[in-house]
Amino acid sequence: MREVVVLGVGQSVFGKLPDRSAVSLGVEAASKAIKDAGIKPSDIQVAYTSRMLNAGTDSQKILKDVGVVGIEMFNVENACAGGSTAVHGVWKDISYGLYDVGIAIGVESFDRTGPGTTLLAAKEDLEAELGMTMPAKFALLARRQMAECGATIEDFAHVSVKNHHHGCLNPMAQYQKEFTIEEVVSSKMICDPITLLQCCPQTDGAAAVVLCSIEVARKHTINPVKIIGAALQSGDHKHKQKDIWLSPFGAKTANMAYEMAGVGPDDIDLVEMHDAFACEEIVRYEDLGLCKRGEGVKLLRSGATELGGRIPVNPSGGLLSLGHPLSASGVRVVAEVALHLQGRAGKRQVEGAKVGLAHMLGGAVTGLEGGACGIHILAR
Repeated sequence: MREVVVLGVGQSVFGKLPDRSAVSLGVEAASKAIKDAGIKPSDIQVAYTSRMLNAGTDSQKILKDVGVVGIEMFNVENACAGGSTAVHGVWKDISYGLYDVGIAIGVESFDRTGPGTTLLAAKEDLEAELGMTMPAKFALLARRQMAECGATIEDFAHVSVKNHHHGCLNPMAQYQKEFTIEEVVSSKMICDPITLLQCCPQTDGAAAVVLCSIEVARKHTINPVKIIGAALQSGDHKHKQKDIWLSPFGAKTANMAYEMAGVGPDDIDLVEMHDAFACEEIVRYEDLGLCKRGEGVKLLRSGATELGGRIPVNPSGGLLSLGHPLSASGVRVVAEVALHLQGRAGKRQVEGAKVGLAHMLGGAVTGLEGGACGIHILAR
């Protein structure tokens, strides 16, 4: 396998963008990534694009307007892990020598979604058919954390406060506003103990990354950021999950990525992860091995996951502040980690970062173990 480098990154602003189509957002992100890479559109040899809502031939539509036609293009959908799947596809093609340069794009537009698109549960999603919702699922997880680990609603609010503070340092974030723990706790109750400000917003936006072989990268940079570990896994899709608090699915994917990268959790300098609900971030600390099982709350309270801490988590603001344009998020987390490793993250920069981890999770309500988990470890 060949070494693969993140050569360029691009992102649109995230937010409620009723005047922007998914294609226009994708064109913006892809154009920025190609310019950032210092290459011509004609240098792109393969493309993977992810979109969940109203998906179609989005690679072709977006790249036509960028000036890329007549190449192998893939359109993928894998719930919230769709963007990670697109990155993984380009990474595999380059690492196995099929191509030298490729682009991964993730895009979502809620405001311009057609009438044929639905977010209703499929009949195969048994627990959703019986009335389970994502907020309810994570509320059960939060209650389990409270019972098993002594977590409090203030701890969950702490995650939101932290990530919104980080988001204030990110000009691309949908919400750039500080909140106090009291404000988060007293915001509208969605599903006890989850309040409104513990939930990520549905967002319009796009992100893109240009990947290339190390041989191509050496022509453009003397400090390449490499993808040294990559893993994409699906779960068992079981209903009646034995313990909602445990996620062998996420831990398995993380261990695969660590093994490929030749590093462990203690080597990671920053993490970008799926934080659709504040309580989720805490359990993902444990899935990724950042702390022992049951000690996620302790890690949060120590301040280690804040900017300036031992291992900042979601310095971008995460889904909670930046927003969650579904398929774009998996690409965006890779782009964010790359920026930090290149020292280009501005006011939110994790100083001295050498190794970073990008995590994204997607799935249905049943078990949350049946969708996909994508993890990419980057290093300079």
